[in-house]
Amino acid sequence: MNASPALSLDGVSRRFGGLRAVDAVTLTVGAGARHALIGPNGAGKTTLFNLISGELPPSAGRIVLFGADVTRLAPHRRAALGMARTFQITKLFQRLSVLENMLLACEALDARKIVMHRAVSSYADLQDRAATLLDRFGLSGMARELAKNLSYGDQRKLEVALSMAGRPRLLLLDEPMAGLSAGESRSMQDVLERLDRSITVLLIEHDMDVAFAFAERVTVLHQGRVLVQGNRDEVSANRAVQDIYLGSGAGD
Repeated sequence: MNASPALSLDGVSRRFGGLRAVDAVTLTVGAGARHALIGPNGAGKTTLFNLISGELPPSAGRIVLFGADVTRLAPHRRAALGMARTFQITKLFQRLSVLENMLLACEALDARKIVMHRAVSSYADLQDRAATLLDRFGLSGMARELAKNLSYGDQRKLEVALSMAGRPRLLLLDEPMAGLSAGESRSMQDVLERLDRSITVLLIEHDMDVAFAFAERVTVLHQGRVLVQGNRDEVSANRAVQDIYLGSGAGD
């Protein structure tokens, strides 16, 4: 028997006045999958992520996470079910250290009630988890450094590390390679490739080569609608996809 999908979208739409930013998107992401969401600028990719994560309510359609209907659930309720996400723009506490950022993430997603007048350092298990995550992402040597002093590439790695604090089952990555140099991009790809295979990953990526190297399945959005989806070979060979990205009418 096949496991239930990690994520299912059924006819999900989002209107802003007369604009359909996302238009009747139906999508299934299997448990443990590596799935990429690609398309030119303005295709509706980040808006779709905002609908999946609960940042925006859909105008129509249904969103199911690990078998539970989450269409109207708040973002923190979805996080409690195992969803985590990163953003195009880093959202770090710039004046706190790398370790302090990680400790806050671990503390925020801990099921216990944390006593505010008790030092976080007294929670040995949180300290250990924070240290383990920083080591896993190659950031342990920067633990005492202020987040604002990290290179942009290391800030992006820290954001991915923070998203892992709650032990997510579904990770939404919104263009983690954006703004990175070639070397930083390769380092980030290595980080993503080492993610536990039990974690389902849905990745927005503008670079087709990066998307196809990472994902087994790919969904292409164009003008808010699903243009094509399938395995990476099927999608890369699709004429409509080639026209959008490589033809004279490409919108990227």
